[in-house]
Amino acid sequence: MSTERQGNPSSTSREENALFLDILQEAPLFGHRKSRSVFGAIVYCVLLAGYAVSAAGAPYIFRPIKHLVPSLLCSCDVVLLILTGIFQQYFVSQVQKIRLQGYYSFSQKLKHIVRLPFAITAYGTATMLLVMVWKPYISILSVSTLLRIIMLTEAICAASFMSIYIGYLHQYNSLNSEPDILKSLYSPLQQSSPLEGLRYHDGSRLSDQQMALLQYQRENLHFLSEEVLRLQECLSKYERSDDGSTPQVDLAHLLAAREQELRTLSAEMNQLQSELRLARSLIAERDSELQLVRTTNNQYVEENERLRAILGEWSARAAKLERALEVERMSNLELQKNFSTSRNQSHVSTETSEKR
Repeated sequence: MSTERQGNPSSTSREENALFLDILQEAPLFGHRKSRSVFGAIVYCVLLAGYAVSAAGAPYIFRPIKHLVPSLLCSCDVVLLILTGIFQQYFVSQVQKIRLQGYYSFSQKLKHIVRLPFAITAYGTATMLLVMVWKPYISILSVSTLLRIIMLTEAICAASFMSIYIGYLHQYNSLNSEPDILKSLYSPLQQSSPLEGLRYHDGSRLSDQQMALLQYQRENLHFLSEEVLRLQECLSKYERSDDGSTPQVDLAHLLAAREQELRTLSAEMNQLQSELRLARSLIAERDSELQLVRTTNNQYVEENERLRAILGEWSARAAKLERALEVERMSNLELQKNFSTSRNQSHVSTETSEKR
């Protein structure tokens, strides 16, 4: 059979031959990482540019209907707010895909940036609403000028953050390194980190990192399962055919290697799930300890308030006693003075009687 196969011409396609190359030492999804498109961000920047142009040229664009300029500017701002919300959902899905590819640090940076344009637009809409409400009391600038300034500020700020987002996407698309989520935690597939003893110090961040790593490993398992099924189909096809040019041993070896990697990833995922449960239990313990400390602190605060009330009461009593003592002292001085006066008078009268 082997001599017959050696003599037959090759009938496998280039794509099938690519299946029998050596297995990459990196994570399975790293070789199949998809770049993220910046088309949506560019379209949104063009929309912002049109918005800024309409704000700057409103007196000339809407000259025939000059009295409707504030209303039209507010309507443009509301339309921009709605479109920004739609684009934000798209950008969030892009960031989620980056997170699932295992690039945790990029997703953490981008998840805050993609929400800023909508927040800026919402604040701008609220400011324009305040301007329209207080229009009768505004005398510094005209209402349309204030609205145009707000719109230009919105466009500039949102475009700045979108530029940062596009720059991060270009940086992500040009990356040539393994997913950084694999470096954040200790796992059976890599050496233990020197900071392994400090893994549970930042509970919320650790839990988020473990969740991202679990999602990434789930994607790996899904990818490997599909590849194992495809390799099994190829193995079955080569076992049935007599004209294949690739030895079955290589295919079986590759299939066994992929299955071994799948089992390793499954074991790592189980370990990460147990670590995640442990981290959550530690977080729950810290929360209970914090609640106990807060309860004790509240008790101390109540006791302190009670002692302050007692101290205030005793201070009032002491003040009353001091006033009473002062009155008593004054009365004693008055009595002593009266006594001395009466004594002197009696002494004088005695002397007078003796002279007589």
